[in-house]
Amino acid sequence: MIKKGNLYFPGKEFKKKALVKSAAIYKEAAKNPIRFWEKLAKGLFWYKKWKKVFSHQPPYFHWFSGGKINITADIFEENRAGWENVKNRVALIWEPEPLEGRERVFTYYQLLREVNRFANALLKLGVKKGDRVGIYLPMIPEVIVSMLACARIGAVHSVVFSAFSPNALRIRLQDTEAKVLITADGYYRRGKVINLKKQADEGVKGTKVRKMVVVKRAANKVEMKKGRDLWWSDIIEKESEKMQPRIMDAEDVLFILYTSGSTGKPKGTVHACGGYTVQAYWTTRWIFDLKPDDIFWSTADIGWITGHTYSCYGPLLNGASFIMFEGAPDWPSPDRWAQVIEKYGVTTFYTAPTAVRMFEKYGKKYLKKHKLDTLQILASVGEPIDAAAWHWYFKNVGKERCPLLDTWWQTETGGILITSLPGIGPFKPTFTGLPFPGTRFDILDEKGKSCPPGKQGSLVLLPPFAPGLLRGVYKNPEKYKKTYWSQYGERIYFTSDSAYKDRRGLIRIVGRMDDVIKVAGHRITTGELESAVNTHPEITESAVVGKKDEIKGEVPVVFVVYKGNKASEVVKKEVVLQVRKQIGPIALPKEVYLVEDLPKTRSGKIMRRILKKLLTGEKDLGDTSTLANPETIKKIKAVIKR
Repeated sequence: MIKKGNLYFPGKEFKKKALVKSAAIYKEAAKNPIRFWEKLAKGLFWYKKWKKVFSHQPPYFHWFSGGKINITADIFEENRAGWENVKNRVALIWEPEPLEGRERVFTYYQLLREVNRFANALLKLGVKKGDRVGIYLPMIPEVIVSMLACARIGAVHSVVFSAFSPNALRIRLQDTEAKVLITADGYYRRGKVINLKKQADEGVKGTKVRKMVVVKRAANKVEMKKGRDLWWSDIIEKESEKMQPRIMDAEDVLFILYTSGSTGKPKGTVHACGGYTVQAYWTTRWIFDLKPDDIFWSTADIGWITGHTYSCYGPLLNGASFIMFEGAPDWPSPDRWAQVIEKYGVTTFYTAPTAVRMFEKYGKKYLKKHKLDTLQILASVGEPIDAAAWHWYFKNVGKERCPLLDTWWQTETGGILITSLPGIGPFKPTFTGLPFPGTRFDILDEKGKSCPPGKQGSLVLLPPFAPGLLRGVYKNPEKYKKTYWSQYGERIYFTSDSAYKDRRGLIRIVGRMDDVIKVAGHRITTGELESAVNTHPEITESAVVGKKDEIKGEVPVVFVVYKGNKASEVVKKEVVLQVRKQIGPIALPKEVYLVEDLPKTRSGKIMRRILKKLLTGEKDLGDTSTLANPETIKKIKAVIKR
């Protein structure tokens, strides 16, 4: 990597081998985005070409209307790299949590046979094109097989994160009216077996689920309801390994994935077959510079959109080899993630800032025994990565030689839409990068006018949008219109994120528009405050929430995880000074709480909602079943009461 001022650029050798190395691609795409995406779509297999590339009846739009496709055909028989070149290549490597467990490896041909067997089994269960199938599985190969089998027969899969509570599962099953649920007996988490079947049994109550397919994973004792529950191994035993994929319209629904909103009913985002396939293929190929000999590891759970696009569909469409890991990246030892990278020679590592800060917290001693010299690209997802985490990741994991990509996207967008392409750059700490070629973003003020460089506003996506953008909220058109198309009219997609850009056009995501603290009339985002706090050398990570104040309306309160090298009172004072220095006296924290850890979901998302309720003394904390570390709640309560 080459550093120029506060910017980083790819080195000559990396740039020479990169799939995309000229910034001219941005100009080409900007001239005619529709024609640009059409050109990209031609690079995939279609049973029938589209009649119209893009049509727009605000707030609805379509891509590749009239085109016929099946995403599994593009993954298997009609893979762009050629089936004969791909069929014996490793597709999936599964690493179980227990160290004594045996990994499972699937070539593309082996994976296809498993998909076909299960697809035929689903047909025997009466699943037809357009039927919704619930998937409530942990990070095991069968979750990939289930998704692909549904796509192969034209069924709509709806994956539910395996750590979600029975109630969260029930809400999603009721909304989709799924008649089949695929689950497992149990799975491993930090050395313990989680009884997933028991949660599934509770979750299907009050739903239309008539058949439950159960994978034997942990061999824990479970109840099987006669006539409803079926073992996966039993129903595929005599099924054929051959079947033809169902030919789908480009605008047919591929999957429904629910947003993990902390309040209110979750929204079922609807994604279409054609546009999603095109976007998943090209964003994976160009953003991760993915080549046939790469080993790709995205640590995201399959229950999230990152898991869908970059732990399943994207790598498979590119004929790449990818890793699926069942466990926690720091168990049973803090360097388990580094062990996995070295065991398989991972070349591309895609994880969350929360995970990076966790690695940093454990210290460099765990990294000394790992070279990590196979890594070529590092990437970050889930939330804006602060400068301190960026530099630690770049220096200690990438050894200052790997491009470090920050990526912005949403469940709704279907794929990454803002980042720096690794063969072009530039990479600027805390800045996500440029819009993906063929997409048009702007940053608008409250009156809908474009903000100049440096001024913060609302991040919006302009037509022709992106092919993988959601087509609606399942069974709720009013929610779709109100959430995404009402703030600036029906022709502008509202992301709900706050951002600004520099003079080069690089975009910095500040945080969600609703993650705003209004101090004496001044709007300050929690992301901006956290970024300032995290630059303190003693701070591993932080979370900021607002607290009501009689005079100022609201004031910031900071929860920090610190390294313990200084006295706590000294650290508290220095955090306040840090905020004063970087943002100004208007943003000074009312309180600074030093805690051992922050409440997080298993995907690494900090649950600020829970912190806010703990701060106000609310007894009802809402659903805490998704927390990876529920023990933190009691400890944080004790800190607040001191």
